[in-house]
Amino acid sequence: MAESSSLPTALIVMGVSGSGKSTVGEDLGAQLGWPFRDGDSFHSPANVAKMHAGIPLTDEDRWPWLAAIAAWIAEHRSKGQHGIVACSALKRIYRDALRDGHADVRFVYLEGTKELIATRLARRKDHFMPPSLLDSQFATLQPPGADEKPITVSIDQSPEGIVADALRQLD
Repeated sequence: MAESSSLPTALIVMGVSGSGKSTVGEDLGAQLGWPFRDGDSFHSPANVAKMHAGIPLTDEDRWPWLAAIAAWIAEHRSKGQHGIVACSALKRIYRDALRDGHADVRFVYLEGTKELIATRLARRKDHFMPPSLLDSQFATLQPPGADEKPITVSIDQSPEGIVADALRQLD
């Protein structure tokens, strides 16, 4: 895809656990030639331990994590660089903190049913986020509104189809 001033500086691939954020983020990064960072890598060891134990994170747990992701985005923006990060960004207030008032930070919302995502989580191995937390993820989820100008993509297709759909909407 050609470089364009209409492209956002950063894309945040968002959705509940198991929606495919990491896979889609990596693939988008490869297609666009932008660096990708998995939001899970910004979690503190205490947050990882809490989720591994099946305990949902609170807003207080999430704020330092969101601030670290926002700082990564700000660092790339300050250098005139692009970046992609996978982050659940389940609430509007979280997305507002990540966007930090910048219209050039866009969200790719991976939308799927609880049943489809539960099936995917059941097949996932060696991840600290247990399937038992899916209900809390959906309870917390506030899908992005039209005023947030999200790129909404159904995950009921192959990863290649999801990425192609996102790139079409981005273009």
